[in-house]
Amino acid sequence: MSQSHVIIIGGGIVGCACAHRLAETGWRVTLIERDTLGSGATAAGMGQVVALDDSPAEFALTADSQRRWHALGQANPLVHEYTPCGTIWVASDDEELAMAAAKVPNYHAAGLQAELLDAAALYRHEPNLRPGLPGGLRIAGDAVVYPSRSAAWLWQQTGGTLIHAQVSTIQAGGVTLADGRHLHADAVVLATGSRARDLVPALPIRPKKGHLVITDRYPGFIHHQVAEMGYVKNAHLADVDSVAFNVQPRATGQILIGSCRQYDIHTPEVDPVMLGQMLQRCLEFMPALATLSSLRVWTGYRAATPDGQPLIGPHPHQPGLWLATGHEGLGITTSLGTADLLAALMNHTPPAIDPTPYLPSRFFAPTSSLL
Repeated sequence: MSQSHVIIIGGGIVGCACAHRLAETGWRVTLIERDTLGSGATAAGMGQVVALDDSPAEFALTADSQRRWHALGQANPLVHEYTPCGTIWVASDDEELAMAAAKVPNYHAAGLQAELLDAAALYRHEPNLRPGLPGGLRIAGDAVVYPSRSAAWLWQQTGGTLIHAQVSTIQAGGVTLADGRHLHADAVVLATGSRARDLVPALPIRPKKGHLVITDRYPGFIHHQVAEMGYVKNAHLADVDSVAFNVQPRATGQILIGSCRQYDIHTPEVDPVMLGQMLQRCLEFMPALATLSSLRVWTGYRAATPDGQPLIGPHPHQPGLWLATGHEGLGITTSLGTADLLAALMNHTPPAIDPTPYLPSRFFAPTSSLL
């Protein structure tokens, strides 16, 4: 295609992935980030790359993205701190174990490895789990990356222009910066996560605050990302404050501990009550965590949509504006798939997966101005 110019607002993992893919397909890219690359939700994310089958739309996008991350991570493992540790979804009781068993055929049908673990196999893999658990589901292809480094690396490959500034408005044909400068482009991509509503107030996005804890180095304490079977229900789909057990090993030997979600909290300070509830939930599954030393606690915000699926595609009422936001806690996982899907739509080429479940138009009344 011709050298069309795109402005991408937001230098997190999704924005940088979109910049990378659009540059690959011939676009001239300008990225605008008001802070540093890989800050915001990217820096506050757990770095998980997981294929989740809780809905067909979620499964399609996460599985496609996981395959892309695997190729990228295998080619550049040190750059991304790519750790193909797999995930074990722990069942708390026989009912959850039956739910885990029902998922195995779905993964196999998608060409992904999935293994139902009985209790003996579960404790062989993760002996620090509390006694008495019946088993779990092991997804071997899941991985962990260092998202801030990945975001910076993706951007560095583009050869584009990086501007550290704040966008005040988006217009047809470009943007206006807070300092009064006008930048022109053939298209604008909004990828600012929970801040997207600052520029487009009508977007159906609600921020969810979360806390994370990182420990000192304890190599071998856990071998997989380990989470409870109820994680998706508790963390992604709940409409109230919630906590869920989720820990993952880092390439450094440290352990990242999560997770929790809080609605309508707009201050970045650590909430001792919510943090305590999150840690207590994790200790219920892995009591030995209490013996570890923590080094840091921090917070961040995920951008959630009402149906749990991101907004990927053209804004139906603002010609020239494209959206890549609303990924909630799966922005790291789905960044590469999001970028490929968005680039296909912008280039009018066949997408790898059906874009329909993610199109922003699903939340807007039809008008004659649809792109």
